[in-house]
Amino acid sequence: MRSKIICTILLLSILPAALPGQTQRHVTKFQGEERPYWLYLPENAGPETPLVILLHGHGGKAEGYRPEMAALAAKEGFALCLPQGLKDSKVDKSGWNVRYPVQEGLKRDDIAFVRYLRRHLSKKFGIAEKNAFLCGMSNGGEMCYIMAYRYPREFKAIASIAGLTMQWLRKEYRPEGPVPFMEVHGTADRTSMWKGDPTNSGGWGEYIAVPLAVGAIATASRCTYETCDTIPSKRDHTVILHRFLGCDPAAKGRSAAEVRLYEVQGGGHSWALKDFDTCQEVWDFFRTYLE
Repeated sequence: MRSKIICTILLLSILPAALPGQTQRHVTKFQGEERPYWLYLPENAGPETPLVILLHGHGGKAEGYRPEMAALAAKEGFALCLPQGLKDSKVDKSGWNVRYPVQEGLKRDDIAFVRYLRRHLSKKFGIAEKNAFLCGMSNGGEMCYIMAYRYPREFKAIASIAGLTMQWLRKEYRPEGPVPFMEVHGTADRTSMWKGDPTNSGGWGEYIAVPLAVGAIATASRCTYETCDTIPSKRDHTVILHRFLGCDPAAKGRSAAEVRLYEVQGGGHSWALKDFDTCQEVWDFFRTYLE
């Protein structure tokens, strides 16, 4: 019996940190705090394997989040990281510090953590030496806008789902340069309102209208024209795709930094998966910028 226990211990000690083809929980330390994340690695993962970091919304949970993205990662062969946000100081909900009123006094720098996480994953698992992408929903979408404003070259492309540009971000920073960016947003979203919330009636803080938020990214990317097309929808909502084109490259030698807005007419606060294949649309956008 004792020899079996010893053999089991020895076997566990030589197992790899992450098993290809499985989603596993890991923990890293950042600024004195333990930060858990779940990671899916495709078979034969290596330096050329792309990475998508996916941020949940306020009060959300990383484990098992958006299983459609995990299935897509297995199909398309990219690594998927689901980091867990930590709890706010005033409410017992996990999330990302984007300076909501309920986060007043919170010093945690989650943008610095996401930047660290990208480097940590590349170094520890030998992936995404060139191709890393960021996606986030709602509170995670706000993180996407902050990243696009402050560190547009950190990720090859960024996708926000029902995200917002907070008024404080617009006042304190200007978008620093071209960045491939897309936003999916319902016009009937009652949580992250399409027309903005200049008076903080919703309690999330002041934020600007979604078309203006995307327009600011397009302006920073020096886009020169816009096209509008209706894309097929699986239900009654009309989905209008606004593409801002003729933009500058995000960096020397890269493709032009296209900016997109998917306007889901009548859509609510969601991934709009009942309207179209949002996850595939995100990945198809990202893969345009693979090196």
